[in-house]
Parts: sequence; C-alpha cells; structure tokens
Amino acid sequence: MDSKRTRHAAYHINDHFVGCPKVRRPVLGGDVGVRLATLIPQIVKRKDGGGLDLVVHPEHVPLFASFPLPLAANQIVQRIKGARSHQLRQAFPELKSRLPALWTRRYYVGTAGHVSAETIRRYIDEQKGR
Repeated sequence: MDSKRTRHAAYHINDHFVGCPKVRRPVLGGDVGVRLATLIPQIVKRKDGGGLDLVVHPEHVPLFASFPLPLAANQIVQRIKGARSHQLRQAFPELKSRLPALWTRRYYVGTAGHVSAETIRRYIDEQKGR
C-alpha cells in the first residue's frame, strides 16, 4: 500500500481496533451483527478511511483500517461506536432492554505501518554517525 500524503506530511498508518459490548455479552450475533457489518464500512468511508477488514463476532468486533492523519484513534472509535450504537438500538429495541449502553468504554487500538521497528532503529543509528 502506498503512503498517503497531506500538504505537510507523508504517512502510512494502519490501525487495528477491537470494541466489545458491555460485559462482553454476545449481542452482536444474527441480524444485529449483519446490520453492524454494513454500518461500520459506511462510517469508515465517511471518514476517508480505507483498507477495511472487519469481522463481527457476537461478543467483539475487530476492525483493521487506515484513516487520515489528523484523526486520532479515540476520535475514530468514538464515531464508530457512538453512531452505530444509536442506529442498532433504534433498529433492534431488544438491545435497549438487555443493556443500558451497547458498548463498553474500553477498546483496543494497535498501530501498524509498513516499516518495522528494526528498520527505524537502524535508520536512527545511521543518523547518529552523521
């Protein structure tokens, strides 16, 4: 995948997000999971994200995508979980009675680029000798 560019930067950042429903209840299966799998790509596209890889499990949702540089991981997670929760709870009223809130506040984010940590260390070591 090629680097993306802004006016002042070039970057290649991919993020791995994992979100879970409250108390990891398996409420994202069946029709709810199918609907969520259609909603998440919409918000990724709306935020100019790409490289989407997504699986909806009944008790967690891993997402692998790339977003523009100005967006912080917490902003991305907030937008995905907030709007999707509202839409799912509107479409599936049983979620309202089973959980006071759909998502737990916690989430996981891991960042991956196409340059390894060893390559970065070697580059910095080479710069020290200059």
